[in-house]
Amino acid sequence: MQDKMFTNFTEQTRGFFEPMRKLNGLMLDSMEKMTEFQLESMKRYTQMGTERMREASEVKDADDMRDFGTRQTEMLNELSKQMLEDAQSMTELSMQFKSEMEKVFAELNQKAQEQAKAMGQSVQQQADQASGRSSKTSSQSSRKNS
Repeated sequence: MQDKMFTNFTEQTRGFFEPMRKLNGLMLDSMEKMTEFQLESMKRYTQMGTERMREASEVKDADDMRDFGTRQTEMLNELSKQMLEDAQSMTELSMQFKSEMEKVFAELNQKAQEQAKAMGQSVQQQADQASGRSSKTSSQSSRKNS
């Protein structure tokens, strides 16, 4: 009987940790995606800044300065657009992560309910078996006393 209880406990523990393993994997995947996205964004912004500095170093006269100023305005518009797209992409990644987390938590909740039900049934069976043994023992002892 103890082996059966230990086996049930082991199976329930394994069932409990499976969603946790999925949760950890999901968090790791999400962190990896976010980090990769942020590195790519930083690379783009760094390249834009380097290009601006290179263009600024090539200014030699007033006409070049005027052209540079015009390109700066265009670059700022491009930068604003890029930052908005990046923010939208980050929001999409976050919403995807949230959705996947909700699925894992729903699965975890369902498994917990199933395990609680199974545990209750197991305890009930053990109680029934124990009460069956105790009634046999008491009836046998009452026969011996008679």
